[in-house]
Amino acid sequence: MSPGPAWIRGRDVECIEMCLSPGAAYALLGVSPHELEGVVGLEDLWGRQARQLRERVAAATAWQERFTLVSEFLARRAASGPAMTPEVAGVWDTIVAHGGRVRVDDLAASCGWSRKRLWSRFRAQIGLTPKRAAMLVRFDQAARALRAGGNPADIALAHGYADQSHLHRDVLAFAGCTPAALPGL
Repeated sequence: MSPGPAWIRGRDVECIEMCLSPGAAYALLGVSPHELEGVVGLEDLWGRQARQLRERVAAATAWQERFTLVSEFLARRAASGPAMTPEVAGVWDTIVAHGGRVRVDDLAASCGWSRKRLWSRFRAQIGLTPKRAAMLVRFDQAARALRAGGNPADIALAHGYADQSHLHRDVLAFAGCTPAALPGL
C-alpha cells in the first residue's frame, strides 16, 4: 500500500493497483489509514489471508482470473470490515459534492458535532482531517481541469482558489511540478 504514486522497478514485475474510496479503504484495511505510515505490506495487515491471496493470484494464468480473485477477496473483506459512521460518510459526501469548497465549522454543524470531535472521528476513519481532505478534493478537480488544457487563472477562480499563485502553490505541494507541467505527467 502506498499513500501516493509508486514507482516499481525490476524484472518480470506484475502487480494489481487499486485506488480505493475512503469508505472502502477503512472497511478493507481494518484499521484507520492514519495509523499506517508509508508503504505497508498487505501481509502486515491481513497475515495469512494476504499470503494465500498472493499465491492464488500468482498461480492464475489469465488477468481476468486474477481480477476475479482479487475482487472476490475484497468483497469478502469489505463485508466483514468496519463501516464509516453515517456522520463521517455524510461529511465526506458533502466535501466531494462541493468540490472541497466547504468550511469545517459548517461540516461539524451539519452532523451535530463539535469541530474537535469531527476532526477526531474523520481522521480516525478517513486518515485525514476534514480540511486536508477538502484541500485534496479541490486540488484533484483543479488538476483534472489543468490536464484537460484549461487556463490556470480560470481554473483557480472556478475551483475556489484565492488567485493563480494559490493554485500554483497547491500544484507544487501536491504534484511536485508547476501547473504548466502537470498535463505531461
